[in-house]
Amino acid sequence: MAGGTWTLQNKERPGVYIDVESSGGTLGAAGSRGITSLALSLPWGAAKVITPIVAGEDTMTTLGYDLTAPELLLVREALKRARTVLLYKLNDGTKAAVTAGALVATAKHGGARGNDLKMVVQANIDDSAKFDVKTLLDNAVVDTQTVTNIAGLKANDWVTFNASGVPTTTAGAPLTGGADGTVTNADHSAFLGALELYDFQTVALPGTDNALKAVYAAFIRRLRDNEGKKVQAVLENYPTADNEGIISVKNGVVLSDGTTLTAAQAVAWVAGATAAAEMNESLTYAAYDGAVDVAPRYTSTQIEAALSAGEFLFTPSQNRAVVEQDINTFRSFTPKKNKSFHKNRVIRVLDGIANDLKRIFESFYIGKVSNNVDGRALFRKEIVVYLDGLQGIGAIQNFDAQTDITVLPGVDSDAVYVEVNIQPVDSIEKVYMKVQVK
Repeated sequence: MAGGTWTLQNKERPGVYIDVESSGGTLGAAGSRGITSLALSLPWGAAKVITPIVAGEDTMTTLGYDLTAPELLLVREALKRARTVLLYKLNDGTKAAVTAGALVATAKHGGARGNDLKMVVQANIDDSAKFDVKTLLDNAVVDTQTVTNIAGLKANDWVTFNASGVPTTTAGAPLTGGADGTVTNADHSAFLGALELYDFQTVALPGTDNALKAVYAAFIRRLRDNEGKKVQAVLENYPTADNEGIISVKNGVVLSDGTTLTAAQAVAWVAGATAAAEMNESLTYAAYDGAVDVAPRYTSTQIEAALSAGEFLFTPSQNRAVVEQDINTFRSFTPKKNKSFHKNRVIRVLDGIANDLKRIFESFYIGKVSNNVDGRALFRKEIVVYLDGLQGIGAIQNFDAQTDITVLPGVDSDAVYVEVNIQPVDSIEKVYMKVQVK
């Protein structure tokens, strides 16, 4: 389904075209949130595909490790707030393998984790004509099969088998040759191409390559402006993006276990937290989960300069690392896009209305409801109920269903023109107090 922005009512494709601008107040709405995305080089897992990782699920067979393992650090940081991470393994890697007699076992996935696998073949104690073929990971049994011939073995979560014949007993034949391999910028482009087909709120780039940052930023601009998909990217030190869809993380944090995360690593938490934040929630002064300090620290003057440049940074507060201000990189303010677009809480509201009205129209109205007075009145009522719900939870304010929404026929017979006046609710961030002493 097409979407994006519009200046003239001259679109060819059926779809929803939304022009968001400020005029006194600003537009806003809400939506279901909590999905972030991440592309990593990993030592295990299915390569070149999107793998949804849901908070709280067992990652052992999917990613080769428990979520507490160092290898899954960034996945763990993202899931501190996000409910789902759309994970993409960038590297194919080389699969570990072993030949033990007639038995040939190959790791299911490429990567160094396959080198931690081992095959054990023992005679079955109950039937001397059979063999117990065990797959071990870190010397712990993860699969056992009893067969008379190698051809009877079935692939498991860890290895595949080939060849035939009678197994040869072995106390332990380790798989070797597994390697993670290298990742190119083309792999990131392939990731973004795959991600475009999914619903998500944020994507993180945990790297410092400016060329890749530009690729991610261009991807977000295209989705927001041409496809009508209002999403954000979280990048390290990229304030020059100057776009409400790009968040630039300036520094990192120190975790309670002593681990220091760079700004490039902290983007995983920021992307997860941003995706999970509701449209009536700001991350300003939100504490980074499990962090006790920031790295590096900045002076007050440096913090002010960073905020003015559109940078998202952490500051220390009572043995915590807190978000100084929940902002994006947009700084080119105009009468049609004022400084409220610089605040991520406002953007969550604006993005929500664009995404949700597009979804409502596509699901229930496009091609199904006549473009006449009754049809437009029905669509108007749908929008009113939706916006009243947002006002009820404090996402927007001062909405008047009688005066703040207009639904009219468009230029073409199949077009509808909708005009909505919305005032998002921002969070209190500054208190100016005057104390008089008598």
